[in-house]
Amino acid sequence: MKPNADPAWLEAQYNNRVRVPDHQRVFERWAQASALVRQNAPAKLDLRYAEGDGGTLDVFPATVPVPAAGAPVLVFIHGGYWRSLDKSQHSFVAPSFNADGALVIVPNYALCPAVGIEHICMQVAAAVAWAWRHASEHGGDASRLALVGHSAGGHLASMLLSCRWKDVDAALPAQPLAGALSISGLYDLEPLRHVASVQGDLRLTPASVARLSPAFFPRPKGGRLYAAVGAEESDEFLRQNRLIRDVWGPTAVPVCETVPGKNHFTVLESLVDPAGRLHDLALRLLGLR
Repeated sequence: MKPNADPAWLEAQYNNRVRVPDHQRVFERWAQASALVRQNAPAKLDLRYAEGDGGTLDVFPATVPVPAAGAPVLVFIHGGYWRSLDKSQHSFVAPSFNADGALVIVPNYALCPAVGIEHICMQVAAAVAWAWRHASEHGGDASRLALVGHSAGGHLASMLLSCRWKDVDAALPAQPLAGALSISGLYDLEPLRHVASVQGDLRLTPASVARLSPAFFPRPKGGRLYAAVGAEESDEFLRQNRLIRDVWGPTAVPVCETVPGKNHFTVLESLVDPAGRLHDLALRLLGLR
């Protein structure tokens, strides 16, 4: 911990709901838009990919003609500090990518403190394995599979780039992922041990921080990470974004950017906007640009 990084300072840096006073309005917009998507899209909802809490996902097929081999597959992993939010609030991510010819899968996962982050990592890995095995049943091409994660979901997406996939499922390729876009991701979890508003649920220890911080890992052997963060986010989130590029290097992290005018929550507007920079980056991972 930095000498000046006292708990009060860290709380101000990492408590995004306090930093963004109108966050509840943003959540309400997400929920309303997502309800409309589920009402109108030809989606398959609550498909089970694993036993237990959170082990379901939603599938949103492409809404335009796709190649005979199928549509590229985008798996979106929601945020919420591993302890809140739900896939049902994030259906709004799908339509603009469906219109580009992508199959979108949005998994749920169990939440802290009922489970630990280690459990969540393995659970989301199982969701990706499900996507690889079953994409073709929904018009997808598992050979073009990419992740997008927001906040804690960005952490999970970057963790999965380092996953030993053969240990998850021997039938999987050594690296099934073309890459991942991590939006406002967390790569060094040590500061969160000192943030009272989240540590009570996360229960991080020095040992778990070492196991769960991508910034402490060697760079992945396959796949690439695009790292982005809202320009109006805290100094610590801006640091986290730079950190993963510094550690993994520009070969593994060829994109490390800020999104002008966006905070920790509004940054997702750039993802769903067909003209947005984050939308463009996701399409590049999918091979659609």
